[in-house]
Amino acid sequence: MKNWAGNYAYRAARVEAPGSLDELQSIVRAAPRLRALGSRHSFNDIADTTGTHVSLAELPQVYELDRTASLVRVDGAVRYGELAVRLHADGFALHNLASLPHISVAGACATATHGSGDRSGNLATAVAGLEVVTGGGELVRFDRADAAGGFPGAVVALGGLGVVTGLTLEVQPTFQMRQDLYEGVALSQVAEHFDEISALADSVSLFTEWHGPLFEQLWLKRRVVAGVPFDPPAQVFGAVRATEKIHPIRRMPADALTEQLGITGPWHERMPHFRLDHTPSAGEELQTEYLVPRRHAVDALLAVAALRRQIEPLIQVSEIRTIAADGLWLSTASERASVGIHFTWQPDWERVRALLPVIEAALAPFSPRPHWGKLFSIAPAAVRSVYPRLPDFVELAERHDPTGKFRNDFLDRNIFGTG
Repeated sequence: MKNWAGNYAYRAARVEAPGSLDELQSIVRAAPRLRALGSRHSFNDIADTTGTHVSLAELPQVYELDRTASLVRVDGAVRYGELAVRLHADGFALHNLASLPHISVAGACATATHGSGDRSGNLATAVAGLEVVTGGGELVRFDRADAAGGFPGAVVALGGLGVVTGLTLEVQPTFQMRQDLYEGVALSQVAEHFDEISALADSVSLFTEWHGPLFEQLWLKRRVVAGVPFDPPAQVFGAVRATEKIHPIRRMPADALTEQLGITGPWHERMPHFRLDHTPSAGEELQTEYLVPRRHAVDALLAVAALRRQIEPLIQVSEIRTIAADGLWLSTASERASVGIHFTWQPDWERVRALLPVIEAALAPFSPRPHWGKLFSIAPAAVRSVYPRLPDFVELAERHDPTGKFRNDFLDRNIFGTG
């Protein structure tokens, strides 16, 4: 079995799909090594194991909406696209979504996967509580109100505490959004006006194929306020408003994309780049992302731009987004507002693997944090060094998984320092 992109083959000796919580707990108790397997959208070995993979797809579905408290409790297998449709029908919304609605809620939160927005935290920041089957098969509940119980470490846990069987998420009243795209933003404009550009809308993305000193596309996703008219300008910072739908990878058809051109629609049909009922992105690809402190955004972008002649032959597209700071111990935005520099590569791992250290060396002065679920080659000690609360997470993991049942090569290298 392989991951979504087909670049990684899992090594698990067996795959289990329990039909009840009791059955899951029995499987966890019996397995010496075990990892949960979600939507398989990671590009590295973070979800792998040589023991047992457990899928939650056969467990009972859970959707419990508390309208008064603005909370929804969901099962560990639900995907964002499925949840969003149901929430919207009930008059509610999530604060943020990633580019793809196809990913699982539990997996996205566990890896601090994010959307975009100066004032929007990553997807994990919506978590108010979670239920985890830990190493001994016990069902443990973590709640935001009980920080001393380890909640800030349990939300973004990389699967290291156990199998997440349920999550409680903050929700808000549903809303409408629109997307307006612009073409041709000079790198010099981005460098001079980065803060102004990132503040143009609720969610802002810059795309480039690194052909030259230019960001080919600027995507602006705005909430629509009833009764408040909005007339998008014809140009922003030298970029011209698009008059046709555009794929981030310009050579690709736009069929898989959510509606653009300022057409108003529900939040879950505008905030992601891709539609739930279509194959997302380019399919065969590799992905890398580095998150740097917001204050270093321009210098980091210029450092990467200086490498564009090396990047261009291997890149499909790069996306630049902003993420608000949070207090979750292993979040890539932990205690620092961040900028994500994302690369969607051609499926040529040998050449990409040779290039990653060059990019990482250029970004090293800016304390980059690699996306946990994507490809990187930063030395494990350097990864650990940019997470001040990592020792607290290690203690939490050892408390709930004393035998290392949920550890794997990825966690041993990058978290526990034993790989």
